[in-house]
Amino acid sequence: MVNQTLPYIDPIAAFLAVQPLVILDGALATELERRGADLRDPLWSARLILDQPELIHAVHRDYFRAGADVATSATYQATFEGFARRGIEPQEAAQLMRKAISLAISARDEFWMIESQRPDRERPGRLRPLVAASVGPYGAMLADGSEYRGHYALSDRQLRDFHRPRIRVLAESDADLLACETIPSLREAIAIAAVLEEFPATAAWMSFSCRDGAHTCEGQAIGDCVAELGEHAQIAAIGVNCTAPIHLSSLLQRMRDRTDKPLLAYPNSGELYDAREKQWQGQADAIPFADLARRWYREGARLIGGCCRTRPGDIEAIRAWALDVKTPAS
Repeated sequence: MVNQTLPYIDPIAAFLAVQPLVILDGALATELERRGADLRDPLWSARLILDQPELIHAVHRDYFRAGADVATSATYQATFEGFARRGIEPQEAAQLMRKAISLAISARDEFWMIESQRPDRERPGRLRPLVAASVGPYGAMLADGSEYRGHYALSDRQLRDFHRPRIRVLAESDADLLACETIPSLREAIAIAAVLEEFPATAAWMSFSCRDGAHTCEGQAIGDCVAELGEHAQIAAIGVNCTAPIHLSSLLQRMRDRTDKPLLAYPNSGELYDAREKQWQGQADAIPFADLARRWYREGARLIGGCCRTRPGDIEAIRAWALDVKTPAS
């Protein structure tokens, strides 16, 4: 548990002081579905905290084996409101959120124990991985694709009140930091940042969903967004996720001159999500994901992974070239 009376510690800075790149994991829901899980549910992957927790544990473990430095918990769509619709009381909902963190931590600890005992370690000098507690946007709770639109019918205060209870649970868990992700608007990002200040020992990253190479899904200029968030010390990294890979280079170019914080990039595969049908359509980007990741590194990203429709193989390919990275120009 993070003791909120202790001084603030930035786990991302600690990693980047030792290695040039932090490798994030890939899609959780995609891999759960590939292993037989039915996620056609408003709770999405959070449903498996109830029904198949061992499957979540297995996916986290396999991402660590593939080379991920960070596991992102199955709490993206785990909200008090969402659980309440299933008849789950707040106390039990909070316990389920903590259980999701425990699943990621146990997978990390299991992997690390085995890894540290190997006489022929393939990853010399690898740091003990982190666990990031996922904080999805308000739109994820609605389960109607709003995280790709924004324009919520809520006031700033209502947004803060929505995020506060879950952030409290996750900030007081044993996660190393929070992953505030797929945020469609600057307004929601600022609301989350304000709530974070109530938990001063908690670090977080802030990651936007974007509709093109210059704007968030709601329409704000991405450069203005990262500049606006620069004054929030608890935000350890800023970037973009669940956005088509074709937009990443342009977005990174617009972000890198507007902030001193590390940039993160974990896009989806390039396919398009149909929120009404709850299906991904189209084709993935034709360029291998690891080749794109190398480009994003050259353009300033220091935390790189994948979002929807990416897999452990993509993370393994990133790790393969990351072992040789020495400088940003590599």
